[in-house]
Amino acid sequence: MTRSIYDHFHWTTFRVTAVRPDLVVELPLRLSDDARPLPVRICEGVRELIMDGVLAPGDHLPSTRSLSAQLAVSRGTVVASYEQLEAEGYLVAAAGSGTQVNPDLHGLHRRCATTAATPRPQRHRGIDLTPGAPDTAGLANSAWRSAWHRACVNPPRITDPLGSPRLRHEIAEHLRQMRSLLADPRQVVVTGGARAGLAELIQVLSAGSRRLTIGVESPGYPSLRKVPTALGHRTIGLRTDDHGLDPDSLPTSRDGTELDAALITPSHQYPWGGSLSASRRAAVIQWAEATSCWIVEDDFDSELRHVGAPLPALASLDAEHTILLGTFSSVLTPALGCGYLVVPPDLVNPFARQRRATGQPVPTIVQEAVADYLSTGALRRRTQRMRQIYRRRRRTVIDILGSLPGTTLQPIDGGLHAVLVFHGSEEGIVQQCRHEGVGVIPLSTYWGSHDPEVAGIVLGFGSHDDATLASALKIIAKVVTEHA
Repeated sequence: MTRSIYDHFHWTTFRVTAVRPDLVVELPLRLSDDARPLPVRICEGVRELIMDGVLAPGDHLPSTRSLSAQLAVSRGTVVASYEQLEAEGYLVAAAGSGTQVNPDLHGLHRRCATTAATPRPQRHRGIDLTPGAPDTAGLANSAWRSAWHRACVNPPRITDPLGSPRLRHEIAEHLRQMRSLLADPRQVVVTGGARAGLAELIQVLSAGSRRLTIGVESPGYPSLRKVPTALGHRTIGLRTDDHGLDPDSLPTSRDGTELDAALITPSHQYPWGGSLSASRRAAVIQWAEATSCWIVEDDFDSELRHVGAPLPALASLDAEHTILLGTFSSVLTPALGCGYLVVPPDLVNPFARQRRATGQPVPTIVQEAVADYLSTGALRRRTQRMRQIYRRRRRTVIDILGSLPGTTLQPIDGGLHAVLVFHGSEEGIVQQCRHEGVGVIPLSTYWGSHDPEVAGIVLGFGSHDDATLASALKIIAKVVTEHA
């Protein structure tokens, strides 16, 4: 047994069950074997558990009758111990639910040297408007539950390295109906989400050893932009404006820079929100053909279009150089951990070879449940329903933040986030919003290879109900008006 600071004591260890309404915890209550009164030693043992963090603030302790029986002591001994610990402030009597560790004891734990040097992450308490979170209310309806039930009853064994053939067929159907993309199911690769899919793609393109140079939009989506560098590859910023990627800024061999791939968001640039026009799409395709560069089309949020119908995927115009990167995070939930790639024929076999070595990234039950959910048309129905909800919340954002003095609210043609640009201290406004109970993200974090050109904040409006969102937006408006 690991000794505490009381090495000279002989310890008797008891496994004591602490009962909470929703949890049963086994506690290693250690009693020193010395001449001190037993209540004193019980108090010491409980204090040790609290100080070491084994007992957390709010945890319920066994009843005095239960503890006395397990320790083989009189109930009066345990009562005396509890009363002493209550007097010291370690325990409190919870009406109707016995005795519990004082909920106000946060931060009292004795920490070892290794954890003391690493502060615990600060959790934001309040209304978190961090972008990327959809509204998952109502997701677990009968269609959702039935899909998971059927998937769990008798899940098949998936032998195809690229994923469940049934799911790949349903993804192809989804893309045909929602994105006007005629995808061959044999070219669909099931992935563990956008980042996991991009990481796998980079490994295939680099053949496991070659160092790639990948263009990323600047500003652009931070989590995807970090994937190439985390894998040891080089990234170069690609300039964007209100209309998306600027084709004139794409590097050519004359510039001395050759890209192996370019990660872009043609349907909904992140974070500006613009979409590539037909002329810009044609220019990007011509550039890719001339430079033999892969285009990785990040198709996030593309189904959630608020102005007009969803735009066709760039892959529908160029299936030879374009790789579609998709996920179900925005239309279902990020917790699903399931996405897809649509790759050109030349990459199918390299992906299959890699998968035979690395295995399936998505569990069989998840793949079968998603396939079943898609096959019933439930995803299309949910997407239509959520579009109406998100359009209403978009209108709330525009009504509250759209006309603040000294600010510009970027167009919100699609997606679940908004960008508010202003003149002032970005850091000061972000910190004040958080102080007021609203979590937002500074716009500067979306730039990569060069300094931010403007100050602003990015906020998500998808995950909270209308009343909560309006309350948070009013706080933001007040803070920005005072500081911008």
